Amino acid sequence: METELLAELRALRHRMPHLAGGLVASVDGLLVAHDTHGTEPSGLAAMTAASLGLAQRLADSTGQGEFRESLVRGEHGYVAIYTAGGSCVLTLLAHPEANVGRLHLEARRSARRIAALLNDALLPKDAREL
Repeated sequence: METELLAELRALRHRMPHLAGGLVASVDGLLVAHDTHGTEPSGLAAMTAASLGLAQRLADSTGQGEFRESLVRGEHGYVAIYTAGGSCVLTLLAHPEANVGRLHLEARRSARRIAALLNDALLPKDAREL
């Protein structure tokens, strides 16, 4: 499972040359898979969970519905968080030159693939064969 997730992260990085890295984490901050360089992935996974909690509350309390994604723009680039199923998130780090529209497009596709991989891994083998 981790191999497939890592392959998806690397494929995303290949499609988006201005990505600095990415990870998949559980919504409670546990690292599932990562392709990060120069960033401590476990700490980033934990910070993602904290940010996710705040973003979920913000979306809910303002009537915007269920959380889908969050984008932080810093002086040296972007941090983007996307839901990947009900139990995980995709967090991406991008350089300032990244095309944000393309980042969203590619990340949303990858998040759906990651959610499907996670869902398949959780299903019993006999249910997958149906």
